[in-house]
Amino acid sequence: MPQTAGTLDSQQKTTSRRPAGTLYRGNTGMWSWVLHRITGVAIFFFLLVHILDTALVRVSPEAYNAVIAQYQTPIMGLGEVALVGAIVFHAFNGLRIILIDFWNAKYQRVLFYVVIGLWVVTMLAFVPRHLINVFSH
Repeated sequence: MPQTAGTLDSQQKTTSRRPAGTLYRGNTGMWSWVLHRITGVAIFFFLLVHILDTALVRVSPEAYNAVIAQYQTPIMGLGEVALVGAIVFHAFNGLRIILIDFWNAKYQRVLFYVVIGLWVVTMLAFVPRHLINVFSH
């Protein structure tokens, strides 16, 4: 069946049409959700390791001291920067989620950029001070 120009135009319009911007369709809402889950999992694993290494003090104080000595290296200092970054983003984004749930979802994009701004300001205040302490030893 030959297609006319009119039917091609209508098919192209329907296939190229994308859903209107919802919270989770590749927009800021989806990326916020992804980052929230990644930071949550990272914080969970940090807490798991932290509990295990703290429990090590009851098993062997010498092993505990060896583990703590490993934590005082510059590499771990950089890991602490990543940890604080994850915690700060997760906390600010959690507050954003609460505001969206109880306030109005139409401001979710603006609130995401507020979260990013607060995260950048917080990290700019933390990172230089922390790295000075890490690399001064």
